[in-house]
Amino acid sequence: MSRSDARGGRGRSDKRSGRGDDRRGDRGDSRGRDRGDGRGDRSGPAPKRDLGQQVEGRQAVRALLTAGTRRVHDVWLSTEGDALDELAALAETAGARVRRVPADQIEHRARTEAPQGVVAFAAPVPAGDLDALFADPQAFLVALDGVTDPGNLGAVMRTAETAGATGVIVPTHRAVGLTPAVAKAAAGALEYLPVAFVSGVPGALDRAKRAGVWCVALDGDGDRSVFDLAVADAPLVLVLGAEGHGVSRLARQRCDVVASIPMHGRIESLNVSAAAAVALTEIARRRATPPGSG
Repeated sequence: MSRSDARGGRGRSDKRSGRGDDRRGDRGDSRGRDRGDGRGDRSGPAPKRDLGQQVEGRQAVRALLTAGTRRVHDVWLSTEGDALDELAALAETAGARVRRVPADQIEHRARTEAPQGVVAFAAPVPAGDLDALFADPQAFLVALDGVTDPGNLGAVMRTAETAGATGVIVPTHRAVGLTPAVAKAAAGALEYLPVAFVSGVPGALDRAKRAGVWCVALDGDGDRSVFDLAVADAPLVLVLGAEGHGVSRLARQRCDVVASIPMHGRIESLNVSAAAAVALTEIARRRATPPGSG
């Protein structure tokens, strides 16, 4: 199929979602403490650039310790209760220093609302090679175009990893970094999903097209249903837009297809993490379905 054929018509459907509409009420508990500026970390400033160096929450820390993809320096565990003994053993096996500290020290050091009695400090998440990700014949990538809510970014990464995505593309400007709230919401996906950092999504999409990778934007006024995406089983990058604004004009102009999620109720949109879950699951289903079997 040619790229012009995949674009289809531009007729607008009545209710489509994919804009990533995330109003303030949807932000949950990630708003308060993980600001990325150190205000939630009274025992020391946050890193100049969050790249996953601080990980909180039992599931995220367990994945950090077992994946072995980066060095873990220290693991702080609460002295209250014995439910953290497994993490202590994993930390020792990984060669990390283990500190048992009172629960109030964990809360004082944490940058999320509920660290679950554990905070780990590690080397930054290694940067993925963008061109190598595009060169994969099975490329299934997700590009985050200005997503600023850490809970949403982490949730998208978690869904992407479970859907079999081969990597995510994260801009370094006008977007949230890999903060502790992102790592916690990702629930370990940071350790398994390659992350390519780029100065801007439009430029990354130019490189994708040169590499023969289809670029698909998910937006509320897309003219093609994500359930009828002809290129779902081809090498592709799914572009998800910023909360409340959708995919940026420059990124959208570089996409071969603008898809949407049909809406059947009175609410006209989903936030970006919910829209991503629908789209990524559908694309994963299509990629796992043998040709000709529907």
